[in-house]
Amino acid sequence: MRISVVKETAEFEKRVALTPDLVKRLCDAGHEVTVEKNAGADAGFLDDVYKSAGAKIGKSFADTAKGASVVLKVGPLEDKQVAALSENTVVIAIQKPYGSKAFFEKIAAQNATAFALEFVPRITRAQSMDVLSSQSNLAGYRAVVEGAFEFDRALPLMMTAAGTVTAARILVMGAGVAGLQAIATARRLGAIVSAFDVRAAAKEQVESLGATFVEVDYHETGEGTGGYAKEMSEGYKKAQAEKLLEVLKTQDIVITTALIPGKPAPILITEDMVADMKVGSVIVDLAIESGGNCALSKTGVSVTDNGVKIVAYPNMASRIAYNASQLYSKNVFNFLSLLIDKDSQDLKIDFNDEIIKSSCLCNEGKLLHSVFES
Repeated sequence: MRISVVKETAEFEKRVALTPDLVKRLCDAGHEVTVEKNAGADAGFLDDVYKSAGAKIGKSFADTAKGASVVLKVGPLEDKQVAALSENTVVIAIQKPYGSKAFFEKIAAQNATAFALEFVPRITRAQSMDVLSSQSNLAGYRAVVEGAFEFDRALPLMMTAAGTVTAARILVMGAGVAGLQAIATARRLGAIVSAFDVRAAAKEQVESLGATFVEVDYHETGEGTGGYAKEMSEGYKKAQAEKLLEVLKTQDIVITTALIPGKPAPILITEDMVADMKVGSVIVDLAIESGGNCALSKTGVSVTDNGVKIVAYPNMASRIAYNASQLYSKNVFNFLSLLIDKDSQDLKIDFNDEIIKSSCLCNEGKLLHSVFES
């Protein structure tokens, strides 16, 4: 079976869908793996390493994807790439299908099958395929590193003969996978850490990492589906804003991680809140690709009139591309293994499998997923 790994072309994307060690495992199993030229270069995996692992190097997307049974990618295909897909090709990627029904109709018209790895259900059996967790984990770590870099002071408490350096205060907004890793990283760097989340269940997790949980005095919980928070009522939002206005004045670094699938990111930090923050404080906004959690976030690094730095890099995991590719690649390999018959090593897709059924966007010329119904 021919498996193709294509190069990412999206802005801010440096990851690669399959690393050489896993290419070797597929080649050793009898598969023909073709990797597009320089597909892994930005992540530190050069073509010569892929060749040594047994892969062929494709000159272009069309050359790489031609005749492939499976195409592996990090982000979604481009419009111009869809026409180059062979019939019955299986495309595995983080597909970002919200609002893209017409695009996936084109893929379906090619009689191709598309799997969205972000829709792999969060069940025990699928943990090794959970790209959202693996990539968010690294994004949370990197957010603290970026915040510490932009903050012009030390993070830990330092007691010296020349005097004492007080510990920095870091607030993490959103205690999902990214937020929890940010908390753990900030604690390891010696900061005084607190965290906020609309989900009541997050309090125990936050406190288990040694951080203080910021609570809003309002009787409503934000437990959503798939580990995400739901959108809160206007009453809660008002109470939340009042509490955060008070807390943000005391913070040195704030990391925001709040996302709602298929919707714009909720605004957690308003202009008025930023105006009351300390000079030299830093906001790291991990939700910029969905509009941002801070009302003043712009792509890149910006500085407000009162000297607050706002760091809003899209695709934060890609800023640590080597490790992000390693973890993503393992997620992809484990998912692909579900689709391959162990004896014949041919594709054998069982649509009765919960993981496969939940993540399939289109098959045999039809759109299948509920994401396209609204």
